Amino acid sequence: MQKRKLGNSGLEVSAIGLGCMGLTFGYGPATDKGDAIKLIRAAFERGVTLFDTAEAYGQVNEEIVGEAVAPFRNQVVIATKFGFKDGIASAGLDSSPARIRLVAEQSLKRLKTDCIDLFYQHRVDPNVPIEDVAGTVRELIQEGKVKYFGMCEAGVEAISRAHAVQPLSALQSEYSMFTREPEIDIIPTLEKLGIGFIPFSPLGKGFLTGKIDANTTFAAGDVRNNLPRFADAARDANHKLVTLIGEVATRKNASPAQVALAWLLAQKPWIAPIPGTTKLHRMEENVGGADVVLTADDLCAIDEVLAKVPVQGARYNEQMMKTINR
Repeated sequence: MQKRKLGNSGLEVSAIGLGCMGLTFGYGPATDKGDAIKLIRAAFERGVTLFDTAEAYGQVNEEIVGEAVAPFRNQVVIATKFGFKDGIASAGLDSSPARIRLVAEQSLKRLKTDCIDLFYQHRVDPNVPIEDVAGTVRELIQEGKVKYFGMCEAGVEAISRAHAVQPLSALQSEYSMFTREPEIDIIPTLEKLGIGFIPFSPLGKGFLTGKIDANTTFAAGDVRNNLPRFADAARDANHKLVTLIGEVATRKNASPAQVALAWLLAQKPWIAPIPGTTKLHRMEENVGGADVVLTADDLCAIDEVLAKVPVQGARYNEQMMKTINR
């Protein structure tokens, strides 16, 4: 698989990474540990070198990633995150310097490594000056415990202020044909500052695969049960968009998911999406998105579709929306 340089910091990753959250968190029952390790190792065999985890996904998530990549640790980039009280998203935010240092030490142990490749602030904490956050990560970099600094779902001001203290290598935020808000001011800011972009949920939390319709039910504990965009009426309206994307996919002899990923890769050369899955065949399908080449005409056709069928429903509920784009 092609590799991409994310910004000006020297961070290089596969064009498509693997988001590991769903292996244990957010989408219903956890995947069997052995199966999860097999999936991660199979992804590496197919060229994936970026594996994304977080303290907030449960300590077993980091342990799985650490064990899975141990045989080829020096050939991959492990990204993990800090920023929640006691590592629990529902408990609120905590990016105090002491907490950041504690999470770094705990993550290093769970990942069975001596250095975290990419350390993200999971959400901007309004109670801690971003300069203190960036300064703490800078110290961890100087100590050799972290290589690169990142932020998630941050706004332009926070990105700029943090970057002035410790250069950011990457921003991770939701971005896809289903969620295009970053195009307004985030992507121009990243381009200006030389920061890479790692979109999560690049398949619209599965919606852009074409496998979700008005009759689909989600398991207990699946975050999509509480998202406005997946409410019945919105889901029915949004399916029209997927149908039109499917027509483009048919012309390209590809799947809708592969077209969605290829579209992201075509936006900027410093974008590397991290689709997540628990299934081997879906991972292989996603990796194939890096081989789909969209022409200027293809991209124009997709833009026409996106303009014709605006997405219905907010991507998060009201409470979750308050934590993003700070």
